Amino acid sequence: MSFASLLREIVEACRGGLGAALLGTDGMPIEQIVSESAPESLAEDLATAGVEFGRILAEVRKASDALAGGSLLDLTVRLSRMSFVFCGVDDDTFVAVAVAPDGNTGQARYLIRRQMPALRAEL
Repeated sequence: MSFASLLREIVEACRGGLGAALLGTDGMPIEQIVSESAPESLAEDLATAGVEFGRILAEVRKASDALAGGSLLDLTVRLSRMSFVFCGVDDDTFVAVAVAPDGNTGQARYLIRRQMPALRAEL
């Protein structure tokens, strides 16, 4: 199964799912999809979020290493226009899912975890 189809399944099954991207640790998108109900600018916003939040994720990973806390599992950032759920796939990639303000970020986390074996198998 392709990355695009795995990401699409996450977005379509998530209440309020707007889009999803598989990103490298540098924040550059490997694959991304955007829901038809998403704002037109979301494709660009996902790429920008990946780059900008990629730096924050790197800092969280450093803090975790300093605390011997283990690997970063997920991080949710809630903004007024949307929320982002970030989950590490491996040391070099992560998934970002954009969810509408009234959407279900917990469901997004669950759906990402459910697809994680297939995402890892595709890498």
